[in-house]
Amino acid sequence: MNWKKLFRIASAVFVSITLQMNAIGQEVLPLYNGEKPDGSEYFTLPEKQTVNEKGEIIRIDNISMPTLTVIRPEAGKANGTSVIICPGGAFLFLDFTKEGIEVANWFAKRGITAFILKYRLVPTSDDLQKLLISDLIKGYFGRVDSVNAPFIPYAVEDGKEAVRYIRSHASELGVDPDRIGMIGFSAGGALVASVAQNYDTDSRPDFVIPVYAYCAVILNTEIRPDAPPMFMAMTADDPISNCNINLYERWREAKRPVEMHIYSTGGHGYGMRQQNKDSDSWSFHLEEWLTVNGYTMYGKIARNMPFRFMVNMKRNIPDRVTEDWAEIKRYQASNRNINPKVKGEKRVVFMGNSITDYWINNDSAFFFENNFIDRGISGQQTDQMLVRFKPDVLDLSPSVVVILAGTNDIHAEKPPEWILNNIIAMVQLAKANKIKPVLCSVTPVKTYFLKPYINAVERINELNRMIREYARNNKIIYVDYYTSLADDEGGMKDEYSRDGVHPNLNGYKIMEPLILEAVTKALGK
Repeated sequence: MNWKKLFRIASAVFVSITLQMNAIGQEVLPLYNGEKPDGSEYFTLPEKQTVNEKGEIIRIDNISMPTLTVIRPEAGKANGTSVIICPGGAFLFLDFTKEGIEVANWFAKRGITAFILKYRLVPTSDDLQKLLISDLIKGYFGRVDSVNAPFIPYAVEDGKEAVRYIRSHASELGVDPDRIGMIGFSAGGALVASVAQNYDTDSRPDFVIPVYAYCAVILNTEIRPDAPPMFMAMTADDPISNCNINLYERWREAKRPVEMHIYSTGGHGYGMRQQNKDSDSWSFHLEEWLTVNGYTMYGKIARNMPFRFMVNMKRNIPDRVTEDWAEIKRYQASNRNINPKVKGEKRVVFMGNSITDYWINNDSAFFFENNFIDRGISGQQTDQMLVRFKPDVLDLSPSVVVILAGTNDIHAEKPPEWILNNIIAMVQLAKANKIKPVLCSVTPVKTYFLKPYINAVERINELNRMIREYARNNKIIYVDYYTSLADDEGGMKDEYSRDGVHPNLNGYKIMEPLILEAVTKALGK
């Protein structure tokens, strides 16, 4: 066999991939100085990549030359933390976009420098790969595991080498050598969990995140006293990852920091994508964990936050698997104590989030004197409001409902169309029950404290434009709080806010005549 010829072929493929990646603005670093690592004599097939219509590399097969693809935060946003991303693909291919690029972009937006690891895979012909993937689809893992077993140690060694490389080049890469983490999905999760148990001094990651790890192939050893903190996520309906519970127990028994989230639905292989299933909230929990443990730009601040604030932050992260995700119980007793509506009574309910919730605390007389009912809940998004719209609005039989919603959805990075659709659904429910809706603009925010990377001004303006147009096209009363509260930069004026997000009493005093005028119009007075 002509090894020199094979090496030239592999090198050409490597250069081709490197050039293509660099062409779309990604920095690619050869993990072993561009040379094949030990054991490479087993990797004789040329690397193959699959590109979609956008020119994105969505899949890579037969990897023999490991690399790190770097995706950095925007200038001035890097916080020193870095993460090595290990996409999945059963060690037969890499799901490079969904579990690589998309994940890297998520971390970069949070100030974390991302390194996508292109690790060595099982060399397979097209026919063998089709056979093995067919087995996986059918739920047959025996043959796949048998084929994979001799090659997994090479992938794990690539993971360890990635940690070594970043740590030894931390200065020129602009990262902290003591804040290097790893995240892996499926087979990549097995790689990460294996590194977390088989490291040396230079290759120990500072934190690890196995997500729906294909744990049947994890290289298990005794959990060391200094094993890295671990965050885990999986779903109950994923047959591939059900043994993750054992991994969690081993970490717990070793008295090492570990947090695990098991979602009822979501399956396998979703990455960062939303599926409208229980697993959708896993990335919210990951962000919280990263922040609390000091790995985001707010970590140091978070460590010093009052306990109550941290509890509230945790509560405000949507979790669809909790018993009362929409917080229907919040106003249950109050709703029962409201007297039945009498003839001629003009009842008005305010549905909203913390902007509404804090309003009555700042100016209770405004609500009592006008027979207004507050049904705001701090931290709520529009889907939660929609779920509780019946008990907190319809069942109270108001004449008018005032809907002020959307800022928490923007904070959660929900698309404006999604937010508007939830608002429209509330409007339609109100109209069907002969309740006149009043729609309100989202109040101005320049920067969200926990997510300054979000262009709050742009997103709020876009959502307000959509709400305003919908209201105009459907002859619904619209209240513009934004214009009266905003400063020249699109944030809330200092004199109207205590934190740049929530109005103070002065701010509410600006809002009150605006909503009174709108309610009066809606009531036909």
